[in-house]
Amino acid sequence: MYLAYSILYLIALLFLFPFEYLKRPKELRKRWIRERFGLYKTTLQHSNTPVSSVWIHAVSVGEVIAAVPLIKKIKERHPATEVIVSTVTDTGQKIAREKAGDTARIIYMPFDLPLSIKNAANRFNPSIFIIMETELWPNAIRTLNKLNVPVLLMNGRISEKSFIGYKGIRFFIKNTLRDMSLFCVQNELYADRLKALGAKPEKVRVIGSLKFDTGHSSPVPEWTKIFRRQKGTVPDLRTEQSEVVESGLSPNRQQIIDNNKEFVIVAGSTHRTEEDIILDAYIKLKKDFPETNLIIAPRHPERFKEVEELIKKKELEYIKRSDVTGHESRVTGVVILLDVIGELSSVYSACDVAIMGGSFIEHGGQNPLEPAYWGKAIVCGPHMENFPFIDDFYRGGGALKVNAENLYQTVKELLNSQEKILSMGKIAKELYEKNAGATDRAMEIIGKYL
Repeated sequence: MYLAYSILYLIALLFLFPFEYLKRPKELRKRWIRERFGLYKTTLQHSNTPVSSVWIHAVSVGEVIAAVPLIKKIKERHPATEVIVSTVTDTGQKIAREKAGDTARIIYMPFDLPLSIKNAANRFNPSIFIIMETELWPNAIRTLNKLNVPVLLMNGRISEKSFIGYKGIRFFIKNTLRDMSLFCVQNELYADRLKALGAKPEKVRVIGSLKFDTGHSSPVPEWTKIFRRQKGTVPDLRTEQSEVVESGLSPNRQQIIDNNKEFVIVAGSTHRTEEDIILDAYIKLKKDFPETNLIIAPRHPERFKEVEELIKKKELEYIKRSDVTGHESRVTGVVILLDVIGELSSVYSACDVAIMGGSFIEHGGQNPLEPAYWGKAIVCGPHMENFPFIDDFYRGGGALKVNAENLYQTVKELLNSQEKILSMGKIAKELYEKNAGATDRAMEIIGKYL
């Protein structure tokens, strides 16, 4: 079966290779092709002695961000150990370099071919190979297993869509799962799905989600000052939310509630068709709250231009984040297109209400923990299957589940009751903090292999 898989993989690679090669900037192409075949420039060594390493594979942006606290913990507890982080996408590479470039070596993941994987293993001599979340590469797992390198799934999750797909090839995926050393998953549902696919129960452990430990992945951008509602320095919004926990509305927030109807909504990691839904709701909201600003952050960078054209088509006043210097005067009643990578998790700090992208289509939703960290009211569409813990937020009152048709009405009701916004944010933050700690549990496991 592995031979058949490798042949099919090679055929697909032959068709896709020219496109994948040419879509990258010229200065990146040589490194991309070299690393994808496992031909890295240098080996890891100190005084001519090979150094063992931890190899973490995080396919793209979400997995990279989840891995950051783990990378920091590994370097903190095992400073002599080299950390290698591989990604597949260019955006994943960019974020990995920004967030972990000072503590880890960032590479492209080799093609899932035995020779490419062996080339990489020979250069990095990994003590352990960690796969983040859902990326199961059969040849990589099998080859590293043969080289006696333990393979762990960390922060594992198996979405319903993936589960159905894997069940169709269960006879094959069972062998891949057999070659893995351990599965550290986010919850019991994912654990049950892995066992149903053939993972041995004694190899499956529930440790929680590393995403509860990510916090904000970058400093609060200076440009968000254009939303500040009063002169002088506005207190840190997360600190301000802490004050709410202790004594109700903080003085600064109370002043805003009494004197202003200027709001900020962030629609994060949106997908095609969702921008239409959100912009139409925003147009209606502006009739009730003319000074409201909307920050819209498309999930995929290649869609920035497409979303900009959609905003123009709807005749909305807008600003591109890439054009903002931070020295502009206060803005109200505009759309800000977040056309940069890596800022969204901290931009949530500036909002009153966060709308989760990927949840109004059958995608499974985007990470609601980013606004929860800041204590923000969260509004989700009907599809949040990628984050089963969101049900705790719904039950507790830290998030609302809505359909596209009632998005406008729900957000309008929230903006008319800022006490409700603050109450939801308080609950969301408490749930976030209650579930933190998965990184330490992961380190207890990883430490046994180092």
